[in-house]
Amino acid sequence: MTLPVHLVESLVGTRVGDVIEVSGDEGHHAVVVRRLRVGEEVVLTDGAGEGVTGTIAQTTKKSMTVRVDEIILGDAPPEPALTVVQALPKGDRGELAVEMLTEIGAASIVPWAATRSVAVWKGERAVKSLARWRATAREAAKQSRRMWHPEVEPLATTDAVVAMIEAADVAVVLHEEGTLPLGAVPVVDEGTLLVVVGPEGGLTEEEISLFEKAGATTIRLGGEVLRTSTAGVAASAALLARTRRWD
Repeated sequence: MTLPVHLVESLVGTRVGDVIEVSGDEGHHAVVVRRLRVGEEVVLTDGAGEGVTGTIAQTTKKSMTVRVDEIILGDAPPEPALTVVQALPKGDRGELAVEMLTEIGAASIVPWAATRSVAVWKGERAVKSLARWRATAREAAKQSRRMWHPEVEPLATTDAVVAMIEAADVAVVLHEEGTLPLGAVPVVDEGTLLVVVGPEGGLTEEEISLFEKAGATTIRLGGEVLRTSTAGVAASAALLARTRRWD
């Protein structure tokens, strides 16, 4: 059974024998929800490539202190880096997509206000929705034992997505009317992969034209039409399986 993982602000410069306090929501979750006790082992990570294993030395009602037993050497971020631009879906399907994309190894997740997106992020709703996506990514990253946690970026416009496509080494746009299969798209072992996922109502002709002019390849995922919350996950997994990431 793998050790429980908890997030701390920073582990840079940490050494064996150091004592680290885990407080706030993380400390409360560890002690009250997980009921971790003195003497149990845990993994701590800062989500930026650094991690340690340690033994719980003390607990309170809202925190725990951990004595570092071993340093998990921080590696460089895995390559190729995967960014998924996810058009805003309705309901809680956005959090579902974020959870699964985090588990398969996305480096960055970008919410996008597509023309036909049913959901609208504005004002206080935008702040709360982005916070939920980020919290979902954080918890999914801990659950999947990731040392590098994904960035969940602020809401992007279509122009911003065009700029991302232009900067990517490989960019694909998922579209049910695409004629090119995903397997025909070349992949890279270094650099960036970008996957653009449209909303429930589909992409507009203008969006497809803008993305293709920016250098993206429009592809289809077989004969089935997947929901927006799962299409990006399926395409991303298929692409990563063809790279050294999943060797």
